[in-house]
Amino acid sequence: MTIEAVPFELTIDALQQGYRRNYFTPEEVIEAIIRRCERDKAMNIWITPPSMELIAPYIEKLKQLDPATSPLWGVPFAVKDNIDVAGWPTTAACKSYAYTPKEHAAVVERLIAAGAIPVGKANLDQFATGLVGTRSPYGDTHNALRPELISGGSSSGSAVSVARGQAAFALGTDTAGSGRVPAALNRLVGYKPAVGAWPTHGVVPACRSIDCVTVFTRNLADAEAVDAAVRGKLASDPYSADRPLTRSSQPKTWLLPQEPLAFYGPYAAEYEQAWQRAKQAIMQSGVAVQQVDVSLLQEAAALLYEGPLVAERWSDLSEFVEGHPGETLPVTEKILRSGAKQGFDAASLFRAQHRLQEIKALTRQQLREAVLVLPTCGGTWTREQVNADPISTNSQMGLYTNHCNLLDLSAIAIPAGDAAQQLPFGITLFSLPEEEANLAAAAARFMHHQERITVAVCGLHMRGFALEPQMTGLGAIFMKEAATAAKYELYKLPTIPVKPGLVRVEEGSSGASIAVELWSMSPASFGLFTAAIPSPLGIGKVELSDGSVVSGFLCEAYAAQAAGAVNVTAAGGWRAAMSDKVYQM
Repeated sequence: MTIEAVPFELTIDALQQGYRRNYFTPEEVIEAIIRRCERDKAMNIWITPPSMELIAPYIEKLKQLDPATSPLWGVPFAVKDNIDVAGWPTTAACKSYAYTPKEHAAVVERLIAAGAIPVGKANLDQFATGLVGTRSPYGDTHNALRPELISGGSSSGSAVSVARGQAAFALGTDTAGSGRVPAALNRLVGYKPAVGAWPTHGVVPACRSIDCVTVFTRNLADAEAVDAAVRGKLASDPYSADRPLTRSSQPKTWLLPQEPLAFYGPYAAEYEQAWQRAKQAIMQSGVAVQQVDVSLLQEAAALLYEGPLVAERWSDLSEFVEGHPGETLPVTEKILRSGAKQGFDAASLFRAQHRLQEIKALTRQQLREAVLVLPTCGGTWTREQVNADPISTNSQMGLYTNHCNLLDLSAIAIPAGDAAQQLPFGITLFSLPEEEANLAAAAARFMHHQERITVAVCGLHMRGFALEPQMTGLGAIFMKEAATAAKYELYKLPTIPVKPGLVRVEEGSSGASIAVELWSMSPASFGLFTAAIPSPLGIGKVELSDGSVVSGFLCEAYAAQAAGAVNVTAAGGWRAAMSDKVYQM
């Protein structure tokens, strides 16, 4: 085999199967990664990019490990460049801060011991201060799917390296959402364990008392495999904690916010629709749902950046910033210096801590045996828009993430469909640390339920028509109004009741764009639905006006030519045709 056999989606299972079947070797996997890095060089994913010279020693070490007893044998991973890899520079995206550590960060050491291969140091928002991925002297990291959009931060390069097939998983860090926001924007899983569950020894601190190391993966199983390799107390790390996972079970209650949520950015409307679909999917999935007030979470989040707790960031980096004037980016320095704001004295800090403890106690009562669900992000922006307004856009990106570590919660960000074409939407599930194992079970349930099929309907199954109850009765969810490509004709068939017949016509003929509705349903419901469709109708592939193709109603051409069939294409859709007196004859 050759490096062409290396899959683009570098999951742990795909790699291990490939090794066992001799489809490729670790050297060939790394060669493929290096080629992909060259291809994507303009995306600014890396600070220290993968090279065979850097990686060769780790490939050589694999010869000393037994694949059967090394759970991550030959699995390549990226490392955010505020996490130490021995002998590789750690910059935290600030060239004058750079140093070369002599030992690995604890999490890196544990992963290498399990057989994983570090491949490079990934770009980030400088000093992990940002949620957008544009605050780096090494360039804005581009979104993996739509380069004009932000990647999310601060673990920008980490997420995009996985999404672009340059790592099977990637380490990030998370203080206020940096291990979750980039996951949502790049259609990945972002797993943030409880504070202290993974040691932070060897990590450049942002807010040392609440910093977490996190992981980006393509699926839940890979996140769980990484967790199994790195979880556990490190005696020499004062913030490390013994927080073992208990047996996983489904949470008794799913908590959804009772108040309307705010959405932002140029795709605010699309994100709100995606959130409504996610909520509807949860409520129709058979779980127990309770609506709760989440305003206390927003109050807690404000303490991190608007209150005296931000002084912790300044305490760790003030000496460097003061001693190297002009070396940090202006936006980074502005954020860091906010921790030295006049009025942030010891008394105000204690008042904030006391209030935070009250909110934490109330949150613990609310989340017992439950998971809380929020959008991971309420929107996104173009890189140009964020660079024009770096402060307020970044603040809005953390609207639903900033509270998490302050309240000592565990979290997992998972994909929840797309808000628009190539515009991923994600949700985050939150739990108490002692119930963290339930996150994987809950996430798996949601993602299984999300394996849905989009169906285009053009007549009696649309909202307000006679057969809409068939859709809702099967658990189908209305997504949005749409239109076909201009390649179809619509007929009023002489049936009882009258039905529409959508017929695809040859290129260059009298085809038009026909209004349809897009609904989503589970594969099981889709099977029942299609089995009940009477001839001459059936389900085929319908091309939409945006070029995408979905399942949808089509009619056999002979029926459109039958006596009594009426061509209603000019009306533009069934709803319009049925309200037009011309076609009601």
